[in-house]
Amino acid sequence: QVQLVESGGGSVQAGESLRLSCTSSGRNFNVYHMAWFRQAPGQERELVAAIGRTTDYADFVKGRFTVSRENAERKLYLQMNSLKPEDTAVYYCAAHPYFRSSPRSEPFAWWGKGTQVTVSS
Repeated sequence: QVQLVESGGGSVQAGESLRLSCTSSGRNFNVYHMAWFRQAPGQERELVAAIGRTTDYADFVKGRFTVSRENAERKLYLQMNSLKPEDTAVYYCAAHPYFRSSPRSEPFAWWGKGTQVTVSS
């Protein structure tokens, strides 16, 4: 069982930035299909960004968020710039044990417990 631990969440003002991190316990991290999801209160969980052989982003974060990975450190990152109040949610890291044809492919085998991001106006 691979464990994923998110960090970097917090409370910021609109327009500010945050950088989320996800640390994986998996030894084969370099071939994991990774993603960030988020879930706001009363709403369904939604994909934010994914990275496998390529990257993909939800339309609502394109140009503001950047997903990246550091395989040597087994870390996934989400740089979030120009944050908006509607970005407020719990952000989850997800992983699957191998790359797939599309970064948006689901399901994911492993999930973190999430980190809260709150953006005030």
